[in-house]
Amino acid sequence: MTQLSAEQIQANWNTFLAVIDTYITGDRSTLLKDLYLSMEEQTILAPAAIRDSNHNCFAGGYVDHVLRVVKASLQLDNVWKSFNVGETYSQEELVFAAINHDLGKLGLPGTPGVFPNDNDWQVKNQGAHYKFNTALSFASVPDRSLFILQSAGITVSENEYLGIKLHDGLYDEANKHYLISYQPESRLRSSLPIILHQADMLAARVEWEGEWLPRLNSGSPIRQTKTVTHKIISKPAASEEAMKRISSANPNLMAALKNI
Repeated sequence: MTQLSAEQIQANWNTFLAVIDTYITGDRSTLLKDLYLSMEEQTILAPAAIRDSNHNCFAGGYVDHVLRVVKASLQLDNVWKSFNVGETYSQEELVFAAINHDLGKLGLPGTPGVFPNDNDWQVKNQGAHYKFNTALSFASVPDRSLFILQSAGITVSENEYLGIKLHDGLYDEANKHYLISYQPESRLRSSLPIILHQADMLAARVEWEGEWLPRLNSGSPIRQTKTVTHKIISKPAASEEAMKRISSANPNLMAALKNI
């Protein structure tokens, strides 16, 4: 079972903050950093999924996944531009949507979306290392993501809204009206939601292959009994300290993303 070291988790968090500082402009950059710093430990330790058969089901898996989606989005952006696709979105819009596409998985500020699972049978037999926080009202991940952003006073463009809302593509039945159309008037006006969906799928596939494919190909046991434990960082970085790290991380941002 994949586990990140405390150093890897901290390095990913530094890079995550640096991505916001580099690609998001104006007041939105400050508001977005303030939002995530208010949920610092909650974000740093979050997994990307509750079951190990999905992707990045381990402490720090959420940030690791988001950074991979940012990296894939930027690279796919270049691919689409090489085909002379119209300029229907900005780079900031693409990265903003990538950063926040799974924000709803974190729950709400001060209220985590998931907890480590204390049911040993579910952990060993279902790979459910985490469980949902049932104190939260049900909401889809995209809907909760957009709710958190508006609650924090962070403006979202139409492209960003649709990118976050539709990032699961046709895996979400609710997206059919946006993604299946037989008339030009009702088709998406921007390619951003399609690119973000591709980036998310690419990242999840890479993460799944890294965890499961070697096991499947080698004939190793599918289910492992080792539980995922949080490797708590010795001292969650205070907001002021985290902000200071951003400037030093910027020159090495792309190098850091290459390691994701």
